Parts: sequence; C-alpha cells; structure tokens
Amino acid sequence: MEEENSNKPLFLKDALYQGELHAAPYALTVSSPKIEPIDKRLLKAHAHEAMQHQAQQQINMLRKQAELLIKQARDIEERLAISHNIYKAEINFEPIVGGMYHLYQKDDGTQVLSMVAPYEWGKNCPLGMFLNTVRLLADKTWDVLA
Repeated sequence: MEEENSNKPLFLKDALYQGELHAAPYALTVSSPKIEPIDKRLLKAHAHEAMQHQAQQQINMLRKQAELLIKQARDIEERLAISHNIYKAEINFEPIVGGMYHLYQKDDGTQVLSMVAPYEWGKNCPLGMFLNTVRLLADKTWDVLA
C-alpha cells in the first residue's frame, strides 16, 4: 500500500482519509452507511427562513419597547404641562408631597389650588368651577387623579 501512495502526487496523498474508519467523512467500504448529498438550496432556504423569523421577533420586541418609551415620554410631557398650569394658579399654602389638592377656575378665568374638595363646600363653591383633583409628586410635578 505504501508503494501505491508513494507513486501518487503529493496533493492526492493528502486528499486520502487516513484516520479511523468509523469517523470518515465519506463512505470507505461498500458496507458503510449511505451518505446523501445535501440539498444546498433547501439548506439555505431553511436558514434564511429561520434568520428572518428571529430578526422579525427581535424587531417586534424593539418596536414594542420604543412605543413604551414614547408613551412614557408623552406622559411626562403631559404631566409637565399640567404642572406648569397648576403652578400658574393661585396657591395660598405650601403643598406637601403626596398631598391631594383641588383645582378650581373662577369666573374671571384665574385658577385656584385648594385643600378643600368640591363636596366639602356644600351647595355654593366660592372658588368657581371644579377642574381636577391632583396630587403633588416627589419630583414636584402634579398627577391628575380626577
């Protein structure tokens, strides 16, 4: 056998499998298991489909996260606008963080922040029309409760 291999060109000597028969990458005997060629088009199609599916899932997840962040940003902007409006109102006391207060609008259009709820005034509210019940948050913005 060595004589046969010695007459072959070098590139053929390296091309012949020299390892254990059970680990050969191709059939070496008639009794070896059948090795089927791979359908490269099918392999690529499955890989492409899996890739598309995974990428689409990741894109959808990122899209949902972005939508949540945009919603949170809009909520903060809305809270800031409300807070600016409340701080323009007449406030005759120092609001406490976590405290509930009530915003009214007088007939002349000025707004007033009060500690007195609309139901506590009885029939006649001297502060005009009730607008909102609000709570002062720790960051000094206001959260509209009702």
